[in-house]
Amino acid sequence: MTIITVDGMSCTGCEDNVTDALGELPGVESASADHEAGTATAEGNVNVDAIVAAIEDAGYEASA
Repeated sequence: MTIITVDGMSCTGCEDNVTDALGELPGVESASADHEAGTATAEGNVNVDAIVAAIEDAGYEASA
């Protein structure tokens, strides 16, 4: 499991955007996001840099 810090999420719609972006990555088996905690979680065989890039491409700031 990989947990990423995400800045810029303010609602459940933001959570959906991040979750959808992570779900499109090859190797991700499941993904979730929590705007109140400011985190996103991905499970599966995927590179941390790819996770961060996908979140940033969705319009949010991310760091491992």
